[in-house]
Amino acid sequence: MLKITDPQELLKLALSNHQDSECATCNILMHPGWESVPGSFDLTTLKLIGTLKTEDHSEVWDEYHPNGTHSWSADAPIAIGFHPYNRCDIYQCIHCARKYLRYGEYGGYYVDERIRPLNGKLIAIP
Repeated sequence: MLKITDPQELLKLALSNHQDSECATCNILMHPGWESVPGSFDLTTLKLIGTLKTEDHSEVWDEYHPNGTHSWSADAPIAIGFHPYNRCDIYQCIHCARKYLRYGEYGGYYVDERIRPLNGKLIAIP
């Protein structure tokens, strides 16, 4: 599995993304911001290809929103080292090779799998 620690590495991966293609399997995931994975979506159609996780560091809950965005904003920056990206893995659709960022939000009694397309235009270098 590829460990991404630098925004430039992530940008290279994003440039190989096929966001404009049509895919019957993963079109349902093509929302610009974070969304919950639909319960009916077959997660086995996504292959783990990398991670942005920083498990060896202390937990960071700070987010990066220099232009007034928020976590759910469609144009929120993708910033390595900031929440929630420091908890993300990178997945690729096995049918069309689109790439997605995914993490689990853990509440008191539930796990909410969240997903967002990897968009190179939103990768930030803080």
